[in-house]
Amino acid sequence: MFKIITSVFLAISTFFGAFFTEIERLPENKYNSDITFESISAEELNISEKEKEQCRDWFDRNLRLVKDGGELPYDFKVGGKALGNNIDKWDITVGEESEVGAFYNGGKTTYITLRHKKSDIEATVEATIYEENATCEWTVYITNEGDENSPVISDFYAADTDFEIKNAELYYSKGSHDEPYDFALMHKKLSLFPTVFTSEDGRSTDTYLPYFNINGKDSGIILGIGWTGLWKADISKAAGEVSVKVKQEKFKAYLLPGEEVRSPLVSLSFYENENPLKGFNTFRSWISGCVYPENIPDTMTMLEFSGPMHTQTAEELFAAADGYGEEVYGKIDCFWMDAGWYKYNEGWHDSVGTWVANPVRFPNGIGEVSDFAAGKGCGLVLWFEPERACRDSLFHKKGAENEQWLIEVKDADNLMWNLANDDATDYLTEYISTFLKDNRVSIYRQDFNFSPDIYWEQTDKEFYGNRKGITENHYVTNLYRYLDGLCENVDGLIIDNCASGGRRLDLEMTRRSVPVWRSDYNCNPHEDILEATQSQTFGLSFWLPLSGTVAYSESEYAARSSIMPMSLETFGTIHGAHYGEYINQRKMMNGYYYPLSSGSYYSDRMLAMQYSDYSAENGMALVYKRADVKDSEYTVKLNGLDREAVYSVYDYDKPDEVFEITGNELMTDGIKLTLPESEKAFIIMFSVK
Repeated sequence: MFKIITSVFLAISTFFGAFFTEIERLPENKYNSDITFESISAEELNISEKEKEQCRDWFDRNLRLVKDGGELPYDFKVGGKALGNNIDKWDITVGEESEVGAFYNGGKTTYITLRHKKSDIEATVEATIYEENATCEWTVYITNEGDENSPVISDFYAADTDFEIKNAELYYSKGSHDEPYDFALMHKKLSLFPTVFTSEDGRSTDTYLPYFNINGKDSGIILGIGWTGLWKADISKAAGEVSVKVKQEKFKAYLLPGEEVRSPLVSLSFYENENPLKGFNTFRSWISGCVYPENIPDTMTMLEFSGPMHTQTAEELFAAADGYGEEVYGKIDCFWMDAGWYKYNEGWHDSVGTWVANPVRFPNGIGEVSDFAAGKGCGLVLWFEPERACRDSLFHKKGAENEQWLIEVKDADNLMWNLANDDATDYLTEYISTFLKDNRVSIYRQDFNFSPDIYWEQTDKEFYGNRKGITENHYVTNLYRYLDGLCENVDGLIIDNCASGGRRLDLEMTRRSVPVWRSDYNCNPHEDILEATQSQTFGLSFWLPLSGTVAYSESEYAARSSIMPMSLETFGTIHGAHYGEYINQRKMMNGYYYPLSSGSYYSDRMLAMQYSDYSAENGMALVYKRADVKDSEYTVKLNGLDREAVYSVYDYDKPDEVFEITGNELMTDGIKLTLPESEKAFIIMFSVK
């Protein structure tokens, strides 16, 4: 009955459009979060057998179809007829479940095949369960196995399903948009009217992060989306159930013979607790243990060796760098070479696509820089923007020689390398892989500084028969194939994901990369840069453990404001008193996370956050007293501890003054800090006695 009522309601809401759909809008002005959370014990944070069983039961019923009572959690139409309403028109084969980790770290994967009885359409579902993390994921692939064009594929939903969650509320976050409140957490109550989230301009996290904590009276789920393009999510509730729909926002196309398209990746993390912190940390632990590439370290520290404004030759750079001793390089993992290492005209941005070292600055190539860095015990980070080809660049000339390798939009300064074209993708993969290997590059930094949606739309019309969304689908699919190809061809390669600072932080990119530069707000010396940096760490930590930006060093407060796992040092910051000081604190940030205050970035508000290991035996709290806070005292209450355990607690600045306090007291009564008149960043360390 609920399904019938919901179908009728959705039909009405579709008809009336704006009256029944609440499209989530970003505030135009500054943002202030007053979201707070109750305490939760270490025991409650452990993933229970019940949660694992709940995930397994849902996975087996709805994805593997080996238990009765399930419904397919995805849907699409073939020639106007929906899979969900015509399941009898399909032959379904469920494959064997793989061994743990055979395809994805910690996961067991099943392939489900659906063959349409009246056409040559075949759908393959790649479904993986991570039982120890109470999490599962799936992607749907549709292929035309026939010799003629297929019927039109439309309404292609990666997720179209319901969950029993009572009194559901939603937690979600802003994306990265070069603003001080990037990644700010937001909260709202769900209603009958769907709340619609979309990405904008073709970069997946320009507007919102594609992660959603749907929290109810006794349980909840975390919804994750992997699609490095235009995604759309509709979330609503009715009669104790929550409805979730996820898809590539624009897609309606027939398929050529042999052609394949795919859905966004969807993940679900299940938890049994009314405290949303349980969900956030279940998701974080899955990201850390199963999603991040296995070669990504807990911390990385990079030294800016050559940036976009630098003009020094290799000889001059080496001479300057030789002036620093082992005490400097012993705290650095890699040299960082940003944009501008190639030959350009007026600025680094006008020759993107010429992936050859500037012969004047680097006459012996980039490999010489890698060798110099290796002599200091360091690797090399090298910047690329492979999807852009400026006019007269090397890749512009190469692309122009081949049909459909370049996309050009009228009045646009940039040309785009057409990753939707398999041959163009293969050429790019081979060229960049060879360059990285020949020059011994250890970290490949990929940027993306323009919006692709208008290029995709034009290419649909110009190259692909006006099939809506087909360019984007092939482009995004080949973007993953390109990145995977780099890692397959270059041993140990790490990918740094930039995209104008954090604008591609979806689940598929998280599987392949880490954002060392998470927001372009840090490109300029804003007056509120330290408060913004603190708050961005606070906000992004709900979802992704690893991120970074530049290290600030002009004061102790500045240095502690930029404590984060990934860090960029400069030749200026290595002279700072706190250079390399907080490595142990940075390593702790890959465990559990607890906001200890609301998420404001204003200078008259305190900000506090906590990180601890999964055993709750060790951790730290970062407490920021901003310049305009008038209070003289502040009580910080820790979270996620063993209530019965006795903890040794001390202020990082007073290591000899150690206090022994029970976990229950730390969570209930807290620690009272005396605040100075000026700004101050406290680091509170704790460990089980």
